[in-house]
Amino acid sequence: MAKLSEDFYLRDDVVQIARDLIGKLLFTSIDGMVTCGIIVETEAYNGRTDKACHAHNNRFTNRTSIMYEAGGVAYVYLCYGIHHLFNIVTNEAGLADAVLVRAVEPVSGVDLMEQRRNMSVKKPALTSGPGSMSKALGIGKKHYGERLTGNQIWLEDGLNRDFEIGIRKRIGIDYAEEDKDLPWRFTMEGNKWVSKPNFGKE
Repeated sequence: MAKLSEDFYLRDDVVQIARDLIGKLLFTSIDGMVTCGIIVETEAYNGRTDKACHAHNNRFTNRTSIMYEAGGVAYVYLCYGIHHLFNIVTNEAGLADAVLVRAVEPVSGVDLMEQRRNMSVKKPALTSGPGSMSKALGIGKKHYGERLTGNQIWLEDGLNRDFEIGIRKRIGIDYAEEDKDLPWRFTMEGNKWVSKPNFGKE
């Protein structure tokens, strides 16, 4: 299958893109070793109106600067000094939208994922949750700004599989006041790799 084109990421509706990413294939090729997973959970962040977004109020720092680039690049940041979180920058340059990829279902390179996480694929925590997922796929700070149409991290259309998309509140953003309740988290319903807490539909 062909890589998703830059046009996919340049669209102006980050919420729709976050929804459309469910079921897509996320690939990494790190030091020549390829891993792949089906995206089963995402969260949308709007750079102009969303108090949960790192770039809210035109916040421009060394960390957020990549969010102001044109869509189709990786925004990777360190959370709590421990976990690298992988985000996909979307929209046109200067607008700072992004989608956090929270979980994937392992498809290939599973042995390598298990080695990186020191964990069996039998445990959904292998690639469930954004920090765990990034570690399993080998994504780190060095991939900050990586183009997603290149050969290290890329996305392709998903496998032929019927699924329902769940719509929920985002996780861990209580600081965002009323925006914490926006239904901008999307999941592949019934998939065991979706991160916890996995609440019912909201």
